[in-house]
Amino acid sequence: MSIAEIFPTSPAPRSKRGVYRQLSTLAGVRVSPLCLGGLGIGDSSLYKYNFGSTTKESSFKLLDTYFDLAANRPLRCSLANGPRSEVSAGNGSKSIRLSVEGSLKKLRTNYIDLLYVHFYDYSTSIEELMQALHALVLRGQVLYLGISDTPAWVVSQANQYARDHALTPFSVYQGSWSILDRSFEREILPMARNQDSEESYSYRHGAGSMGRSSWRKIRSDADEKLRLESGTLGRGSSDSWKRSPDEKKISDALEKVAAQVGAKSLNAVAIAYLMHKTRFVFPIIGGRKVEHLRDNIEALDIALTKKHNDFLESISPFDKGFPTAFIGDGTGSTPFIRASGWTAEWPLAGPIVGSSAGLKED
Repeated sequence: MSIAEIFPTSPAPRSKRGVYRQLSTLAGVRVSPLCLGGLGIGDSSLYKYNFGSTTKESSFKLLDTYFDLAANRPLRCSLANGPRSEVSAGNGSKSIRLSVEGSLKKLRTNYIDLLYVHFYDYSTSIEELMQALHALVLRGQVLYLGISDTPAWVVSQANQYARDHALTPFSVYQGSWSILDRSFEREILPMARNQDSEESYSYRHGAGSMGRSSWRKIRSDADEKLRLESGTLGRGSSDSWKRSPDEKKISDALEKVAAQVGAKSLNAVAIAYLMHKTRFVFPIIGGRKVEHLRDNIEALDIALTKKHNDFLESISPFDKGFPTAFIGDGTGSTPFIRASGWTAEWPLAGPIVGSSAGLKED
């Protein structure tokens, strides 16, 4: 018998969400390319105002659809249930231990695949933080470590300390990143890209996600007209749903690209744009409805060219600030090198590009 007969190819998944990708060079686990954010799921009054309420039935319908599409990576935030949060306070050893013990009890499991430090408290030392996290790994309660909402210099120092002391480093960074807010690219993206072992970066984007409210401004003129006529203006203050002139221009550009690539959802194009920026990008999507979920999955069917991305970025120029605007971000040679002679640069590893082709078994 041949190897192919002994180890036949697995059946094709129901959607491209079931085509798993390695999480990062420091994390060999393979996960769905899209992650479901859980902050807007449930009927907690703390988040009704911004996310809208979801019943138990509608929440399970959303989760069932997610898993039916062969995805394996829901994201649970310890703050997701408001007053029922198990987080004590800060990044200290006791806080981390109480948080993990509470999560294990609520999840009814004995280990966590990926544990995020949700923010840096600026008071706990990096030494204490990394030693406490590594102890969880040694006890088998946690497999991989991630961090979010933390300055690049803190993550770099923490990972260097981990390497110097044979501890577990962070393998994932999670941050707020979208075509409407690219500040993530100033310090975080170069930091993650240029670690000795490149990190993975999840970003918060999509209907109902944990990120800033800017994602809600991605809509067509037709959608905006429908909102005005129906009175469905969104949650928050009376004017919070309105788009700025720049947000409208970017939405128009997304609509133009959507027409060129045959996409139905503007949010799907916005998600695909970031997934084509660099490798190891795993969007955290959300939404209260199954149709939101299916719209976002379309991002995996979209193949954008450099011309598409350059066009989208030309609509609202982004200032990367000093020193990046002066010396570059490491993706190419600096002006000073080019002035000293002609060089050929090794290309960076690229992202996995989307495709409209269906899934086929060998």
